[in-house]
Amino acid sequence: MPTESGSCSTARQAKQKRKSHSLSIRRTNSSEQERTGLPREMLEGQDSKLPSSVRSTLLELFGQIEREFENLYIENLELRREIDTLNERLAAEGQAIDGAELSKGQLKTKASHSTSQLSQKLKTTYKASTSKIVSSFKTTTSRAICQLVKEYIGHRDGIWDVSVARTQPVVLGTASADHTALLWSIETGKCLVKYTGHVGSVNSIKFHPSEQLALTASGDQTAHIWRYVVQLPTPQPIADTSQQISGEDEIEFSDKDEPEVDGDVSSDCPTIRVPLTSLKSHQGVVIAADWLVGGKQTVTASWDRTANLYDVETSELVHSLTGHDQELTHCCTHPNQRLVVTSSRDTTFRLWDFRDPSIHSVNVFQGHTDTVTSAVFTVGDNVVSGSDDRTVKVWDLKNMRSPIATIRTDSAINRINVCVGQKIIALPHDNRQVRLFDMSGVRLARLPRSNRQGHRRMVCCSAWSEDHPICNLFTCGFDRQAIGWNINIPALLQEK
Repeated sequence: MPTESGSCSTARQAKQKRKSHSLSIRRTNSSEQERTGLPREMLEGQDSKLPSSVRSTLLELFGQIEREFENLYIENLELRREIDTLNERLAAEGQAIDGAELSKGQLKTKASHSTSQLSQKLKTTYKASTSKIVSSFKTTTSRAICQLVKEYIGHRDGIWDVSVARTQPVVLGTASADHTALLWSIETGKCLVKYTGHVGSVNSIKFHPSEQLALTASGDQTAHIWRYVVQLPTPQPIADTSQQISGEDEIEFSDKDEPEVDGDVSSDCPTIRVPLTSLKSHQGVVIAADWLVGGKQTVTASWDRTANLYDVETSELVHSLTGHDQELTHCCTHPNQRLVVTSSRDTTFRLWDFRDPSIHSVNVFQGHTDTVTSAVFTVGDNVVSGSDDRTVKVWDLKNMRSPIATIRTDSAINRINVCVGQKIIALPHDNRQVRLFDMSGVRLARLPRSNRQGHRRMVCCSAWSEDHPICNLFTCGFDRQAIGWNINIPALLQEK
Protein backbone atom coordinates (compact mmCIF):
# COMPACT_ATOMS: atom_id res chain seq x y z
CA MET A 1 0.00 0.00 0.00
CA PRO A 2 1.24 3.58 -0.57
CA THR A 3 1.02 4.40 3.09
CA GLU A 4 3.31 1.49 3.94
CA SER A 5 5.95 2.52 1.40
CA GLY A 6 5.81 6.06 2.77
CA SER A 7 6.34 4.80 6.33
CA CYS A 8 9.27 2.61 5.24
CA SER A 9 10.84 5.57 3.45
CA THR A 10 10.43 7.75 6.54
CA ALA A 11 11.89 5.08 8.81
CA ARG A 12 14.82 4.58 6.42
CA GLN A 13 15.55 8.31 6.36
CA ALA A 14 15.38 8.48 10.16
CA LYS A 15 17.72 5.51 10.45
CA GLN A 16 20.22 7.09 8.03
CA LYS A 17 20.00 10.36 9.99
CA ARG A 18 20.77 8.55 13.27
CA LYS A 19 23.61 6.65 11.63
CA SER A 20 25.19 9.80 10.20
CA HIS A 21 24.74 11.53 13.55
CA SER A 22 26.44 8.65 15.42
CA LEU A 23 29.34 8.86 12.97
CA SER A 24 29.64 12.57 13.62
CA ILE A 25 29.71 11.89 17.36
CA ARG A 26 32.59 9.44 16.91
CA ARG A 27 34.49 11.99 14.85
CA THR A 28 34.03 14.67 17.52
CA ASN A 29 35.38 12.54 20.38
CA SER A 30 38.83 14.04 19.98
CA SER A 31 37.51 17.58 20.18
CA GLU A 32 35.47 16.66 23.28
CA GLN A 33 38.59 15.33 24.92
CA GLU A 34 40.34 18.61 24.10
CA ARG A 35 37.44 20.52 25.67
CA THR A 36 37.66 18.49 28.88
CA GLY A 37 41.43 18.82 29.02
CA LEU A 38 41.41 22.11 30.93
CA PRO A 39 39.10 20.98 33.78
CA ARG A 40 41.06 17.76 34.08
CA GLU A 41 44.34 19.66 34.41
CA MET A 42 42.71 21.90 36.99
CA LEU A 43 41.45 18.85 38.93
CA GLU A 44 44.84 17.21 38.78
CA GLY A 45 46.35 20.35 40.22
CA GLN A 46 44.09 20.29 43.28
CA ASP A 47 45.16 18.73 46.56
CA SER A 48 43.94 15.15 46.93
CA LYS A 49 44.81 12.16 49.09
CA LEU A 50 44.07 9.74 46.24
CA PRO A 51 47.06 8.23 44.38
CA SER A 52 47.61 9.74 40.96
CA SER A 53 46.89 6.45 39.18
CA VAL A 54 43.53 6.13 40.95
CA ARG A 55 42.63 9.74 40.18
CA SER A 56 43.57 9.25 36.53
CA THR A 57 41.37 6.16 36.27
CA LEU A 58 38.45 7.93 37.93
CA LEU A 59 38.77 10.94 35.63
CA GLU A 60 38.79 8.69 32.57
CA LEU A 61 35.72 6.82 33.79
CA PHE A 62 33.79 10.00 34.56
CA GLY A 63 34.80 11.38 31.18
CA GLN A 64 33.38 8.30 29.49
CA ILE A 65 30.18 8.63 31.50
CA GLU A 66 29.82 12.28 30.52
CA ARG A 67 30.32 11.51 26.81
CA GLU A 68 27.86 8.61 26.90
CA PHE A 69 25.17 10.68 28.59
CA GLU A 70 25.75 13.54 26.13
CA ASN A 71 25.24 11.08 23.26
CA LEU A 72 22.09 9.78 24.93
CA TYR A 73 20.78 13.31 25.38
CA ILE A 74 21.28 14.11 21.69
CA GLU A 75 19.65 10.84 20.64
CA ASN A 76 16.78 11.56 23.01
CA LEU A 77 16.14 14.90 21.28
CA GLU A 78 16.18 13.23 17.86
CA LEU A 79 13.80 10.52 18.96
CA ARG A 80 11.42 13.13 20.33
CA ARG A 81 11.47 14.93 16.97
CA GLU A 82 10.75 11.61 15.26
CA ILE A 83 7.77 11.07 17.56
CA ASP A 84 6.33 14.45 16.58
CA THR A 85 6.96 13.84 12.86
CA LEU A 86 5.39 10.37 12.89
CA ASN A 87 2.38 11.60 14.86
CA GLU A 88 1.76 14.28 12.27
CA ARG A 89 2.16 11.77 9.41
CA LEU A 90 -0.08 9.29 11.21
CA ALA A 91 -2.85 11.88 11.41
CA ALA A 92 -2.51 12.62 7.68
CA GLU A 93 -2.46 8.92 6.78
CA GLY A 94 -5.56 8.31 8.86
CA GLN A 95 -7.55 10.78 6.72
CA ALA A 96 -6.23 9.28 3.47
CA ILE A 97 -7.31 5.76 4.44
CA ASP A 98 -10.86 6.59 5.44
CA GLY A 99 -11.42 9.33 2.86
CA ALA A 100 -12.84 11.48 5.63
CA GLU A 101 -11.80 12.91 8.94
CA LEU A 102 -11.31 10.32 11.63
CA SER A 103 -12.63 10.95 15.08
CA LYS A 104 -10.24 12.48 17.56
CA GLY A 105 -10.47 9.34 19.69
CA GLN A 106 -9.24 7.11 16.83
CA LEU A 107 -6.38 9.45 16.01
CA LYS A 108 -5.46 9.66 19.68
CA THR A 109 -5.43 5.87 19.96
CA LYS A 110 -3.17 5.39 16.93
CA ALA A 111 -0.87 8.22 17.99
CA SER A 112 -0.68 6.82 21.50
CA HIS A 113 0.29 3.39 20.17
CA SER A 114 3.03 4.87 18.00
CA THR A 115 4.27 7.04 20.85
CA SER A 116 4.39 4.12 23.28
CA GLN A 117 6.41 2.04 20.80
CA LEU A 118 8.95 4.77 20.30
CA SER A 119 8.98 5.53 24.00
CA GLN A 120 9.78 1.87 24.67
CA LYS A 121 12.56 2.03 22.10
CA LEU A 122 13.96 5.10 23.83
CA LYS A 123 13.86 3.37 27.22
CA THR A 124 15.57 0.27 25.80
CA THR A 125 18.34 2.35 24.22
CA TYR A 126 18.82 4.31 27.45
CA LYS A 127 18.97 1.18 29.62
CA ALA A 128 21.40 -0.59 27.28
CA SER A 129 23.77 2.38 27.19
CA THR A 130 23.67 3.19 30.88
CA SER A 131 23.98 -0.46 31.93
CA LYS A 132 27.08 -0.70 29.77
CA ILE A 133 28.57 2.28 31.60
CA VAL A 134 27.70 0.90 35.03
CA SER A 135 28.90 -2.58 34.06
CA SER A 136 32.24 -1.18 32.91
CA PHE A 137 32.61 0.81 36.12
CA LYS A 138 31.70 -2.20 38.31
CA THR A 139 34.13 -4.44 36.43
CA THR A 140 37.01 -2.07 37.13
CA THR A 141 35.94 -1.75 40.77
CA SER A 142 35.61 -5.53 41.23
CA ARG A 143 39.10 -6.11 39.85
CA ALA A 144 40.53 -3.65 42.38
CA ILE A 145 38.67 -5.24 45.30
CA CYS A 146 38.82 -8.94 44.29
CA GLN A 147 42.24 -10.15 43.20
CA LEU A 148 43.32 -13.62 42.16
CA VAL A 149 46.33 -14.63 44.25
CA LYS A 150 47.07 -18.30 43.67
CA GLU A 151 45.91 -21.25 41.54
CA TYR A 152 46.09 -24.80 42.93
CA ILE A 153 46.45 -27.19 40.01
CA GLY A 154 47.11 -30.93 40.34
CA HIS A 155 43.85 -32.89 40.30
CA ARG A 156 43.05 -35.11 37.33
CA ASP A 157 39.30 -34.51 37.44
CA GLY A 158 36.79 -31.93 38.65
CA ILE A 159 37.01 -30.61 42.22
CA TRP A 160 33.77 -30.90 44.18
CA ASP A 161 34.72 -29.25 47.47
CA VAL A 162 37.27 -26.94 49.05
CA SER A 163 37.93 -26.31 52.74
CA VAL A 164 40.40 -24.47 54.96
CA ALA A 165 41.96 -25.94 58.12
CA ARG A 166 40.85 -24.34 61.38
CA THR A 167 44.09 -25.11 63.26
CA GLN A 168 47.74 -24.35 62.69
CA PRO A 169 49.28 -24.95 60.24
CA VAL A 170 46.51 -23.52 58.04
CA VAL A 171 46.29 -25.53 54.84
CA LEU A 172 43.82 -25.80 51.98
CA GLY A 173 41.98 -29.06 51.28
CA THR A 174 40.34 -30.12 48.00
CA ALA A 175 38.11 -33.13 47.23
CA SER A 176 38.01 -34.40 43.66
CA ALA A 177 36.24 -36.79 41.33
CA ASP A 178 39.67 -38.33 40.64
CA HIS A 179 39.23 -40.35 43.92
CA THR A 180 41.75 -38.24 45.85
CA ALA A 181 41.86 -35.43 48.39
CA LEU A 182 44.83 -33.06 48.37
CA LEU A 183 46.19 -30.68 50.99
CA TRP A 184 47.93 -27.54 49.73
CA SER A 185 50.19 -24.78 51.00
CA ILE A 186 48.06 -21.67 50.62
CA GLU A 187 51.06 -19.40 50.13
CA THR A 188 53.05 -21.44 47.59
CA GLY A 189 50.39 -23.57 45.89
CA LYS A 190 52.47 -26.70 46.55
CA CYS A 191 50.74 -30.03 47.26
CA LEU A 192 51.61 -31.18 50.79
CA VAL A 193 49.59 -34.39 51.30
CA LYS A 194 47.68 -36.72 49.01
CA TYR A 195 44.93 -38.98 50.39
CA THR A 196 44.06 -42.04 48.27
CA GLY A 197 42.00 -44.17 50.67
CA HIS A 198 38.72 -43.88 48.75
CA VAL A 199 37.77 -46.00 45.73
CA GLY A 200 35.17 -43.53 44.48
CA SER A 201 34.83 -39.82 43.86
CA VAL A 202 35.72 -37.73 46.92
CA ASN A 203 32.73 -35.41 47.27
CA SER A 204 33.58 -33.29 50.32
CA ILE A 205 36.34 -32.49 52.78
CA LYS A 206 36.14 -30.86 56.23
CA PHE A 207 38.83 -30.24 58.87
CA HIS A 208 38.53 -31.06 62.57
CA PRO A 209 37.97 -27.95 64.73
CA SER A 210 41.04 -28.55 66.94
CA GLU A 211 43.15 -31.47 65.63
CA GLN A 212 44.98 -32.30 62.42
CA LEU A 213 42.20 -34.58 61.19
CA ALA A 214 40.31 -34.50 57.91
CA LEU A 215 36.84 -35.91 57.17
CA THR A 216 36.08 -36.91 53.58
CA ALA A 217 32.86 -38.24 52.01
CA SER A 218 32.91 -40.43 48.92
CA GLY A 219 30.94 -42.10 46.18
CA ASP A 220 32.15 -45.44 47.56
CA GLN A 221 29.36 -45.13 50.19
CA THR A 222 31.78 -44.35 53.03
CA ALA A 223 33.18 -41.41 54.95
CA HIS A 224 36.80 -41.49 56.14
CA ILE A 225 38.60 -39.79 59.01
CA TRP A 226 42.34 -39.53 58.48
CA ARG A 227 45.22 -37.79 60.24
CA TYR A 228 47.73 -35.62 58.42
CA VAL A 229 51.08 -34.08 59.34
CA VAL A 230 52.41 -31.28 57.15
CA GLN A 231 55.44 -29.06 57.03
CA LEU A 232 54.78 -25.78 55.28
CA PRO A 233 57.37 -24.71 52.68
CA THR A 234 58.97 -21.26 52.73
CA PRO A 235 56.54 -18.86 51.04
CA GLN A 236 57.70 -17.15 47.84
CA PRO A 237 56.76 -13.60 46.79
CA ILE A 238 53.37 -13.63 45.11
CA ALA A 239 53.06 -11.86 41.79
CA ASP A 240 50.36 -9.21 41.46
CA THR A 241 47.94 -10.47 38.81
CA SER A 242 45.38 -7.72 39.32
CA GLN A 243 46.73 -5.60 36.45
CA GLN A 244 46.73 -8.42 33.90
CA ILE A 245 43.09 -8.06 32.95
CA SER A 246 41.35 -5.54 30.80
CA GLY A 247 37.60 -5.11 30.40
CA GLU A 248 37.79 -6.55 26.87
CA ASP A 249 39.26 -9.80 28.25
CA GLU A 250 36.02 -10.70 30.09
CA ILE A 251 35.02 -13.38 27.59
CA GLU A 252 33.41 -16.80 27.67
CA PHE A 253 35.58 -19.89 27.76
CA SER A 254 35.18 -23.12 25.87
CA ASP A 255 34.54 -26.15 28.04
CA LYS A 256 37.74 -27.59 26.60
CA ASP A 257 39.86 -24.75 27.98
CA GLU A 258 41.31 -26.22 31.15
CA PRO A 259 44.59 -25.70 32.99
CA GLU A 260 47.33 -28.00 31.81
CA VAL A 261 49.05 -30.18 34.37
CA ASP A 262 52.71 -30.91 33.69
CA GLY A 263 53.13 -34.39 35.13
CA ASP A 264 51.66 -35.42 38.46
CA VAL A 265 52.31 -32.49 40.80
CA SER A 266 51.19 -34.58 43.78
CA SER A 267 53.53 -37.51 43.06
CA ASP A 268 56.38 -36.14 45.19
CA CYS A 269 54.29 -35.34 48.26
CA PRO A 270 53.49 -37.78 51.10
CA THR A 271 50.58 -40.13 50.38
CA ILE A 272 48.10 -41.43 52.97
CA ARG A 273 46.37 -44.61 51.86
CA VAL A 274 44.58 -45.90 54.99
CA PRO A 275 42.10 -43.95 57.17
CA LEU A 276 42.00 -43.92 60.95
CA THR A 277 38.26 -44.60 60.80
CA SER A 278 35.84 -45.64 58.06
CA LEU A 279 32.12 -44.87 58.51
CA LYS A 280 30.08 -47.46 56.59
CA SER A 281 26.34 -47.33 57.29
CA HIS A 282 25.03 -45.78 54.08
CA GLN A 283 23.53 -47.64 51.14
CA GLY A 284 24.33 -44.97 48.57
CA VAL A 285 26.79 -42.25 47.63
CA VAL A 286 27.91 -40.15 50.60
CA ILE A 287 27.70 -36.66 49.17
CA ALA A 288 28.83 -34.58 52.19
CA ALA A 289 30.07 -34.82 55.78
CA ASP A 290 30.84 -32.40 58.60
CA TRP A 291 32.04 -32.25 62.22
CA LEU A 292 29.65 -31.33 65.02
CA VAL A 293 30.81 -28.67 67.47
CA GLY A 294 33.61 -30.11 69.62
CA GLY A 295 34.66 -32.65 67.00
CA LYS A 296 33.46 -35.75 68.89
CA GLN A 297 30.69 -36.55 66.41
CA THR A 298 30.24 -36.32 62.66
CA VAL A 299 27.24 -36.15 60.36
CA THR A 300 27.05 -37.56 56.83
CA ALA A 301 24.52 -36.98 54.02
CA SER A 302 23.80 -39.62 51.40
CA TRP A 303 21.89 -40.34 48.23
CA ASP A 304 20.07 -43.06 50.19
CA ARG A 305 17.91 -40.16 51.50
CA THR A 306 19.30 -40.34 55.04
CA ALA A 307 21.81 -38.46 57.17
CA ASN A 308 23.77 -40.36 59.80
CA LEU A 309 25.25 -39.17 63.07
CA TYR A 310 28.41 -41.04 64.18
CA ASP A 311 30.59 -41.21 67.28
CA VAL A 312 34.15 -40.46 66.19
CA GLU A 313 35.92 -42.52 68.85
CA THR A 314 33.89 -45.73 68.37
CA SER A 315 32.78 -45.23 64.73
CA GLU A 316 29.30 -46.33 65.81
CA LEU A 317 26.09 -45.02 64.29
CA VAL A 318 24.32 -42.84 66.89
CA HIS A 319 21.28 -41.64 64.90
CA SER A 320 19.89 -42.15 61.42
CA LEU A 321 18.06 -39.02 60.31
CA THR A 322 15.19 -39.87 57.94
CA GLY A 323 12.43 -37.81 56.41
CA HIS A 324 13.69 -36.46 53.09
CA ASP A 325 11.79 -37.74 50.05
CA GLN A 326 14.73 -37.67 47.66
CA GLU A 327 18.53 -37.79 47.65
CA LEU A 328 20.42 -35.51 50.01
CA THR A 329 22.77 -32.96 48.46
CA HIS A 330 24.58 -31.40 51.44
CA CYS A 331 24.86 -31.19 55.21
CA CYS A 332 26.26 -28.51 57.50
CA THR A 333 26.75 -28.07 61.24
CA HIS A 334 26.43 -24.97 63.40
CA PRO A 335 29.82 -23.60 64.56
CA ASN A 336 28.73 -23.17 68.19
CA GLN A 337 25.66 -25.33 68.81
CA ARG A 338 24.59 -28.93 68.25
CA LEU A 339 22.50 -28.12 65.18
CA VAL A 340 22.58 -29.80 61.77
CA VAL A 341 20.99 -28.72 58.51
CA THR A 342 20.50 -31.12 55.57
CA SER A 343 19.43 -30.19 52.05
CA SER A 344 17.83 -32.39 49.43
CA ARG A 345 16.57 -32.76 45.89
CA ASP A 346 13.04 -32.77 47.33
CA THR A 347 13.23 -28.89 47.30
CA THR A 348 13.46 -28.67 51.10
CA PHE A 349 16.09 -28.46 53.79
CA ARG A 350 15.71 -29.66 57.36
CA LEU A 351 17.03 -28.39 60.67
CA TRP A 352 17.92 -31.10 63.20
CA ASP A 353 18.32 -30.05 66.85
CA PHE A 354 20.55 -32.19 69.13
CA ARG A 355 20.99 -29.66 71.93
CA ASP A 356 18.69 -31.65 74.19
CA PRO A 357 19.95 -35.27 74.38
CA SER A 358 16.46 -36.59 75.12
CA ILE A 359 14.65 -34.73 72.30
CA HIS A 360 15.80 -34.57 68.68
CA SER A 361 13.47 -32.13 66.96
CA VAL A 362 13.32 -31.43 63.22
CA ASN A 363 12.00 -28.44 61.29
CA VAL A 364 11.30 -28.45 57.55
CA PHE A 365 11.97 -25.36 55.45
CA GLN A 366 9.97 -25.06 52.23
CA GLY A 367 10.43 -22.21 49.81
CA HIS A 368 12.48 -23.41 46.85
CA THR A 369 11.04 -24.86 43.65
CA ASP A 370 14.01 -27.05 42.69
CA THR A 371 16.85 -28.99 44.29
CA VAL A 372 18.33 -27.30 47.36
CA THR A 373 22.05 -27.66 46.65
CA SER A 374 23.25 -26.44 50.05
CA ALA A 375 22.17 -24.75 53.27
CA VAL A 376 24.65 -23.23 55.72
CA PHE A 377 24.58 -21.52 59.11
CA THR A 378 25.60 -17.96 59.86
CA VAL A 379 26.25 -16.20 63.15
CA GLY A 380 23.08 -16.02 65.22
CA ASP A 381 19.83 -17.60 64.14
CA ASN A 382 20.09 -17.43 60.35
CA VAL A 383 20.42 -20.08 57.66
CA VAL A 384 21.25 -19.37 54.01
CA SER A 385 20.05 -21.82 51.34
CA GLY A 386 20.93 -22.06 47.65
CA SER A 387 19.06 -23.91 44.95
CA ASP A 388 18.95 -25.00 41.33
CA ASP A 389 15.94 -22.69 41.02
CA ARG A 390 18.52 -19.87 40.76
CA THR A 391 17.67 -18.30 44.09
CA VAL A 392 19.35 -17.90 47.46
CA LYS A 393 17.19 -17.38 50.52
CA VAL A 394 18.09 -16.12 53.99
CA TRP A 395 15.99 -17.60 56.80
CA ASP A 396 15.40 -16.79 60.44
CA LEU A 397 15.32 -19.98 62.53
CA LYS A 398 12.66 -18.41 64.74
CA ASN A 399 10.32 -17.83 61.79
CA MET A 400 10.41 -20.60 59.20
CA ARG A 401 7.33 -19.62 57.20
CA SER A 402 9.05 -17.27 54.78
CA PRO A 403 12.60 -16.07 54.09
CA ILE A 404 13.73 -12.66 55.30
CA ALA A 405 15.65 -12.04 52.05
CA THR A 406 15.71 -13.57 48.57
CA ILE A 407 18.50 -13.25 45.99
CA ARG A 408 17.54 -14.00 42.38
CA THR A 409 20.30 -14.91 39.92
CA ASP A 410 20.66 -16.04 36.31
CA SER A 411 22.16 -19.48 36.97
CA ALA A 412 21.85 -22.50 39.25
CA ILE A 413 23.73 -22.14 42.54
CA ASN A 414 26.09 -24.72 44.00
CA ARG A 415 27.68 -25.03 47.47
CA ILE A 416 27.52 -21.58 49.04
CA ASN A 417 29.61 -20.29 51.91
CA VAL A 418 29.18 -17.35 54.28
CA CYS A 419 31.91 -15.11 55.66
CA VAL A 420 30.67 -15.30 59.23
CA GLY A 421 32.38 -12.19 60.58
CA GLN A 422 31.29 -9.86 57.78
CA LYS A 423 28.11 -11.74 56.74
CA ILE A 424 29.08 -11.90 53.06
CA ILE A 425 27.68 -14.76 50.96
CA ALA A 426 29.78 -16.28 48.16
CA LEU A 427 27.66 -17.83 45.40
CA PRO A 428 29.35 -20.28 42.97
CA HIS A 429 27.31 -20.78 39.80
CA ASP A 430 26.89 -23.31 37.04
CA ASN A 431 27.73 -20.55 34.53
CA ARG A 432 31.28 -20.20 35.93
CA GLN A 433 30.60 -16.98 37.80
CA VAL A 434 31.16 -16.33 41.51
CA ARG A 435 29.17 -13.47 43.01
CA LEU A 436 29.27 -11.86 46.45
CA PHE A 437 26.13 -10.63 48.25
CA ASP A 438 25.35 -9.32 51.70
CA MET A 439 22.71 -10.88 53.97
CA SER A 440 20.05 -8.41 52.85
CA GLY A 441 20.42 -9.47 49.22
CA VAL A 442 22.53 -6.56 47.94
CA ARG A 443 25.08 -7.57 45.32
CA LEU A 444 28.60 -6.51 46.32
CA ALA A 445 30.88 -7.82 43.58
CA ARG A 446 31.59 -10.48 41.00
CA LEU A 447 34.95 -12.24 40.99
CA PRO A 448 36.87 -11.26 37.83
CA ARG A 449 37.08 -13.82 35.05
CA SER A 450 39.10 -13.46 31.85
CA ASN A 451 40.86 -15.49 29.19
CA ARG A 452 43.90 -15.66 31.46
CA GLN A 453 42.44 -16.32 34.89
CA GLY A 454 39.32 -17.50 36.66
CA HIS A 455 37.30 -20.70 36.37
CA ARG A 456 36.76 -22.17 32.94
CA ARG A 457 33.93 -24.54 33.85
CA MET A 458 31.20 -24.86 36.48
CA VAL A 459 32.20 -23.52 39.91
CA CYS A 460 31.27 -26.16 42.50
CA CYS A 461 32.10 -24.67 45.88
CA SER A 462 33.46 -21.69 47.81
CA ALA A 463 35.07 -21.35 51.24
CA TRP A 464 36.03 -18.31 53.31
CA SER A 465 39.15 -18.06 55.46
CA GLU A 466 38.64 -14.75 57.22
CA ASP A 467 41.92 -14.62 59.17
CA HIS A 468 44.37 -15.57 56.42
CA PRO A 469 46.55 -12.59 55.44
CA ILE A 470 46.96 -13.56 51.78
CA CYS A 471 43.85 -15.43 50.61
CA ASN A 472 40.50 -15.08 52.35
CA LEU A 473 38.26 -16.75 49.76
CA PHE A 474 38.74 -20.01 47.86
CA THR A 475 36.76 -21.45 44.98
CA CYS A 476 36.94 -24.73 43.10
CA GLY A 477 35.32 -26.04 39.95
CA PHE A 478 35.03 -28.75 37.39
CA ASP A 479 37.97 -27.26 35.51
CA ARG A 480 40.19 -29.26 37.93
CA GLN A 481 41.61 -26.26 39.77
CA ALA A 482 41.09 -24.36 43.00
CA ILE A 483 41.72 -20.62 43.20
CA GLY A 484 42.70 -18.42 46.13
CA TRP A 485 41.38 -14.84 46.12
CA ASN A 486 42.14 -11.77 48.17
CA ILE A 487 38.94 -9.83 48.85
CA ASN A 488 39.39 -6.33 50.22
CA ILE A 489 36.39 -6.59 52.54
CA PRO A 490 36.52 -3.02 53.97
CA ALA A 491 36.61 -1.56 50.44
CA LEU A 492 33.88 -3.98 49.35
CA LEU A 493 31.57 -2.89 52.14
CA GLN A 494 32.41 0.77 51.52
CA GLU A 495 31.40 0.40 47.87
CA LYS A 496 28.01 -0.88 49.04
